Amino acid sequence: MLAVLVEELKKTGLQAAPADHCYAGPEDVSCDFCTGRKLKAVKSCLVCLASYCEKHLQPHYESPAFKKHKLVEPSKNLQENICSHHDEVMKMFCRTDQQCICYLCSVDEHKGHNTVSAAAERTERQRELQGSRQQIQQRIQDREKDVKVLQQEVEALNRSAEKTVEDSEKIFTELIRLIEKRRSEVKQQIRSQQETEVSRVEELQEKLEQEITELKRKDAELEQLSHTEDHNQFLHNYPSLSQLSESTDTSSINIRPLRYFEDVTAAVSELRDQLQDILRQTWTNISSLVSQVDVLLPQPEPKTRAGFLKYSCELTLDPNTANENLLLSEGNRNVTVINQQQSYSSHRDRFIELYQVLSRESLTGHCYWEVEWRGTGVYVAVTYKNISRAGRGRECVFGYNDKSWALSCYQNSFTFWFNNIKTPVSGPQSSSIGVYLDHRAGILSFYNVSETMTLLHRVQTTFTQPLHAGLKLFGCGSTAELCKLP
Repeated sequence: MLAVLVEELKKTGLQAAPADHCYAGPEDVSCDFCTGRKLKAVKSCLVCLASYCEKHLQPHYESPAFKKHKLVEPSKNLQENICSHHDEVMKMFCRTDQQCICYLCSVDEHKGHNTVSAAAERTERQRELQGSRQQIQQRIQDREKDVKVLQQEVEALNRSAEKTVEDSEKIFTELIRLIEKRRSEVKQQIRSQQETEVSRVEELQEKLEQEITELKRKDAELEQLSHTEDHNQFLHNYPSLSQLSESTDTSSINIRPLRYFEDVTAAVSELRDQLQDILRQTWTNISSLVSQVDVLLPQPEPKTRAGFLKYSCELTLDPNTANENLLLSEGNRNVTVINQQQSYSSHRDRFIELYQVLSRESLTGHCYWEVEWRGTGVYVAVTYKNISRAGRGRECVFGYNDKSWALSCYQNSFTFWFNNIKTPVSGPQSSSIGVYLDHRAGILSFYNVSETMTLLHRVQTTFTQPLHAGLKLFGCGSTAELCKLP
């Protein structure tokens, strides 16, 4: 009996009870043929539309009837392969409607459409997928290179910043040490001169006090002699007592009508003011150079007016710079040439001869503004604040020097000016000019304002200081306005 039992076990196979981890959990695909507690499926059949555990999958490996069945990884979405209209497996693909269909759909709702087998469409899409993957992998490589470049840039930026801070600290320390040295020298010189003069005065004071003592003694003797009753005795002693010793030179006691060391204080104050002016002027340049450090490339210029308006800035005209024949109005945004001079206060920033005016606000970063003009003509300009103000020479005129850039707008033409170089500009005539500035990137662009924004002229340069918007007008009655943008 035992031998018979062993033979039976050899035929049927001795199977151990499956471990708990072989049973299907809530997130697993379970075998569709297990009864009771179901095992995990190891494959799903796209023909049978069922999932199988290892045991129930064996016929697919052993029986020739299942040889052409397509086995895939376990899937819970097998029913999505069944046509909801015909309850058939969807083995076709409609390229016209871009969806999977069954054979009956291809001769019914999708009749006349471009249909192929799902396998053929998969082959085509597989080729596209490989191309997409190659593009993605190439982009990954490109982005990894970009990340590496950015990391190197950050490291270089940090090294440059640290070195510049260290060098700046040394330079400022040297400057402070130099000022301290000069301060000590002035103090020492004042103390030395103070000691010398005090010594001279005290020496003279001592001589005078000695003379006073001698004179008082002589006065007492003379007083005593004056009371002598013996005439002969008086006459005998008088000659010797009446002679006075040589007096101190009184001319040396004359006091200079000057303020002792107050002039030194005034000179030091003047030095302070000069240093403040130098620091103020150079600081603008230093600050601008610091702000120009920009690792990332500039953003491309907008194409539409709505894009430019994102960078709009509120500008006003500075009355302290306006020529006396310019009338400002509408919150210092509108300027008009008039015959009557305005009663502006005297100011060093005012343009004396030219009908020019600057904006009160300085321009850095991304800026956009618009100018409306009417009349004979106008120069729409940007300039450094240190442009000359007096006279009519090149150093004062917008666009005629290396401190300003200007687009001249007349009724029939546009012209761009920089450093007295004239560049003709073609473009549709317009009374509305848009100006776009990317200070860090050194980009200055002039546009004919419309929804599509026609470019008139673009400048690529390097700005070393903050800029100011400028307007120059021609002819009495000409007017221009810095538009109030939404």
